[in-house]
Amino acid sequence: MKILITGAGGFLGQHLARELLSNPEHQVILTDIVDVPVPKGSKNPHNATTVKADLLKDQSVITSDLDAVYLFHGIMSAGSEANYDLGISVNLESTRIILDKLRHTKPGVRVIYSSSQAVYGQPLPKIVNESTLPTPEGSYGSAKLMIEILVNDMTRRGLIDGIVLRFPTISVRPGAPAPAASAFISGIIREPLAGIEAKVPIKDRSFPSNVCSPKVLIANLIHALTLPSDALPKHKRVVNAPGLTVTIQEMLDALVKVGGEDKLQYVKEEHDEALVRILKSWAYNFDNSLGLSLGFKAPESFEAAVREYVEFLEEEKSWK
Repeated sequence: MKILITGAGGFLGQHLARELLSNPEHQVILTDIVDVPVPKGSKNPHNATTVKADLLKDQSVITSDLDAVYLFHGIMSAGSEANYDLGISVNLESTRIILDKLRHTKPGVRVIYSSSQAVYGQPLPKIVNESTLPTPEGSYGSAKLMIEILVNDMTRRGLIDGIVLRFPTISVRPGAPAPAASAFISGIIREPLAGIEAKVPIKDRSFPSNVCSPKVLIANLIHALTLPSDALPKHKRVVNAPGLTVTIQEMLDALVKVGGEDKLQYVKEEHDEALVRILKSWAYNFDNSLGLSLGFKAPESFEAAVREYVEFLEEEKSWK
């Protein structure tokens, strides 16, 4: 398959590309607004093409021989709140333009759109599923919801073959912190393991989040690539990617089990009102029956996610 990944310079695009490139039959095009590398550790790096492009102005990566497209580019939640114009330009306008180009260039192409559980806002039922009315309380979630509706309509009309996955918070993310309200959910593990201070913007240790490890999410993204088109109604293409509910205390417990109790000294709890407002608007208790029935996987535990991260760090050393 010939597969395009937008926003491919980010950690998720790099992880997915590395996995796709383990299959010698895949050709992968990685594009971003910055120089994007071929992921280290790729088994077939010669099958990768990298393209630096501003997708608002240049859609030349969209060609008639594409088999599938992963839309990952975006400005995260905190970044979208801080800069409304930039968030709308990247999260809404550029994605709409790409979808429009796709429908003209390769009608019916499989499009996998990375949405977010930030589309949900208060008030919420005790358990959330795909039938729960999305009422986003942030610009990031609002833009995601608008694109979801567009993907649904374009799929209904046969213009694309879309699948929307609403991501849980991904943890543990490697690399630098992302400009997202949920960034601390990776930082609370990643930074202490590296002997660096981690700031937690909410002092309530019972605060819950819905999370998924990168490894499990990548497996689900690969699964979405070949999900039969008729597995979902043509006008309802949204699936909540399975996650698990974990509190801050449970995150700290996992940190201690994997890294040792001395790592707690690096955790600094404070109160950031702007971030707390965003975080408390998000859903955390999900019924993932639909996703599981379609063959998507659920994470085992948060401790397993932390151990996956440690294993990744060890594997990464062999690529250097």
